[in-house]
Amino acid sequence: MSRILLVEDEPAIADTLIYILEAECYEVQHVLCGSDALKAQSEKLFDLAILDVGLPDMTGFELCHRLRANASLPILFLTARDSELDRVLGLEIGGDDYVTKPFSPREVAARVRAILRRSNKTGPREAQVQCTSYVRLSVDDTSKRIICGGHALELTAHEFKLAVALIQHPGQVFSRDQLLDQAWDDPGAVTDRTVDAHIKSLRAKLRNFSPGSEEMILTRRGLGYVYVPLKS
Repeated sequence: MSRILLVEDEPAIADTLIYILEAECYEVQHVLCGSDALKAQSEKLFDLAILDVGLPDMTGFELCHRLRANASLPILFLTARDSELDRVLGLEIGGDDYVTKPFSPREVAARVRAILRRSNKTGPREAQVQCTSYVRLSVDDTSKRIICGGHALELTAHEFKLAVALIQHPGQVFSRDQLLDQAWDDPGAVTDRTVDAHIKSLRAKLRNFSPGSEEMILTRRGLGYVYVPLKS
């Protein structure tokens, strides 16, 4: 399994990339800044690094130089800067590819695969197919139930609708207002804190059924909620 270092200070973007890359069978270590990336590199070997150019403590370009001083490491730059000068600079200092925001997570995964193939770091075919398995929630439309580990959960109508909205879009962060629109016929009749109460109840039922499974519904402070399947 190829090991990827993800350096991204926006949690929502990082969570989406982690989800899609782990689904592609990569091991991902996420850090928020350049200094933590250098510390991570000193502790283990990575096959590729994804660097946000706009980091809080140094630029991704500077971090690229410092990472490359210690190892030959393929680099994919990820940034909101889309000027030709920035793209050329990123490639001239040794970057292997450059993706601008907003981007498709699947495009990033495809570019990662291409870089690893070029650098011969994908390993033998047998190793590639040993993908991490996940504990997932699913929706039974016939019975209007949420299925966890092959068993149906007993949920209220609002809990069910909230779960459906999240499960059908793994990795996507939903605001409280968006979830109100999804789960209530008259969202203006209740407050956004109603969503918090129902999410809390939904998590409790997941926890009672299978301790730890409540962690599939995560809070993104100031943003909302996101569904992320767990590794089994």
